[in-house]
Amino acid sequence: MSCLLGVNAGPFRSSVRAAAQQLSSPLPSRFLVAAFPPSRCFSSWQSSTAHRQHPDRLWRQSGSADCADFRALLRRARLARLSQPPGVRALGLFGDAVITHYVDLPPNYNDEEGLPFRKKDLEAHEVVDLFGPSMSTPAANRLLRILHGRRVAGTLDDPELRVHTRQFNKDQQRTALKFLRKQVPVDEVTNAGLRAEDELALLENPDANEGAAEKGKDISQELGYKTRLKLYKDDAGSGAKPKDVYGTGAFDVIRAKNKAKWEAELKRREEEKRKQAEEAARAAPGTLQTLGQNQPRAVSPWIEKLKAEATSDLKEPPKMKMWERLLPSALFAGLVMLGLEAYAYFYQPPSHENRLLPDVSPATATVGMLMLANLIVFGMWRVPFAWKLMNRYFLVVAATPRAPSIFGALFSHQLFGHLASNMLFLGFIGVQFHEEVGRGGFLATYLGTGVLSFLGSLTSMVVRNRVDLTTLGASGAIYGIAGAYFWMHRFDGFKVLGLPPDPMNGIQGLNFIGLIVALNVAAMFSKRHMLDIASHFVGLAVGMAAGHFLEKRKEEQASGPVQADKATQLVGRVVSHDDKTNKA
Repeated sequence: MSCLLGVNAGPFRSSVRAAAQQLSSPLPSRFLVAAFPPSRCFSSWQSSTAHRQHPDRLWRQSGSADCADFRALLRRARLARLSQPPGVRALGLFGDAVITHYVDLPPNYNDEEGLPFRKKDLEAHEVVDLFGPSMSTPAANRLLRILHGRRVAGTLDDPELRVHTRQFNKDQQRTALKFLRKQVPVDEVTNAGLRAEDELALLENPDANEGAAEKGKDISQELGYKTRLKLYKDDAGSGAKPKDVYGTGAFDVIRAKNKAKWEAELKRREEEKRKQAEEAARAAPGTLQTLGQNQPRAVSPWIEKLKAEATSDLKEPPKMKMWERLLPSALFAGLVMLGLEAYAYFYQPPSHENRLLPDVSPATATVGMLMLANLIVFGMWRVPFAWKLMNRYFLVVAATPRAPSIFGALFSHQLFGHLASNMLFLGFIGVQFHEEVGRGGFLATYLGTGVLSFLGSLTSMVVRNRVDLTTLGASGAIYGIAGAYFWMHRFDGFKVLGLPPDPMNGIQGLNFIGLIVALNVAAMFSKRHMLDIASHFVGLAVGMAAGHFLEKRKEEQASGPVQADKATQLVGRVVSHDDKTNKA
């Protein structure tokens, strides 16, 4: 008994994107200030304009104590780097190599796209386990790639790059970092130090780096560096003034080497894929080939067209006031309730000869037809021609609510497990409830509680400003008939599979109601659930109210024949007395 909530936040998120800061930025001081506490060592750095106009003033206090501390930090970073064994990589899912070292950054890296943190992105159930149902799968994988790239690039604390992750709250970013640090170990401190060291070297030695790459010389030998990566010059106090801070430097050469390495790796992977495809073709010759993971089934153009027609082209939810989203559905729900009340009041069961299925009990026939309707709608979700209709009238969408959808969603299920569980409870409780109140009362309770439960769910999503959610399913109506039935038998005992044994009484109806409430309250505190809790509670409450009303009506109908018999006896006595008087 569960309504499913879907997260469709992706199509409505803002498409505004800030420009990504490239690794070869000529103004690296923003990272230095973000990665390390500011000190007098950076007091000479005034602005990007000053950097371009007076490059010789950048490090005029390099001999101060603060700069000595900063250079000591960089030396420790270089020693930590030297202690790493060359060629070490973190193994991702299925043994695929994941970049974890700063020196292995691909040349096309940018912060907005990040780096792969494993061979395959997280699947939907993994995202729900990690972040809960409030985050979509593409958004979660994008956040993980961006944060992993920053860990490797040494820009994890860069404030100017937060524009790419500002759509994620702090809890989501902390959860993502915790996951990455557990699954993909990266020496973040060393990478940050190497990044700072490279940018400092580019600022101090632009003249030595200029033109070396064009001559085909090794930059490390040209400048006489002693570190393993040859990016920091020993003779830092040469006093030579830089000619052009935007010339080719050691960092550019490293980028070129990494680009060549990355292109070679891509070429190797493509070659491996080609060989695997050839081996698969030789192993299974013929016209029919098995479609593997790298050979997805092609989608026909007409299906793509139907999919595009059924998909909304909105980039974000339309700007609407709260009452504008809720009023049409509330008016529609009121009209439905009036119609159902009239149907329950005036309905007269047909005679046995006029029934469509005379050999089947009315309760079984009614519940069976409801199950058939749910099964038909379940199949329609798999027919491309019906996608547009299903998205409009069989799915409650908080962003663009349509009033009839709160009725159509009662019969709508997209997952077979969701359908099977709801139909199981409908068959178990629905027949029993129908036998007591008849077809009119049963259908009025089932459909009425279902419509009001979706109205309550829509209200909850709009009030909480969760217009990125959708909901569907028959669980609100099933909770309604369950609440009505157990309320009418709130003090009666029910035995499940013959338990508890005689002479003990079974579980009372109030206990079942309490159990239903407790299960839904527990689900509210679970990050893994995708249940529409609001529709469950509203359906249960409306069902209990309907059960109380039906119970009172049943008592009135039971007392009616007794009063009629008493009136008949009184009339008979009066007539008999008049006859005796006439004879006298």
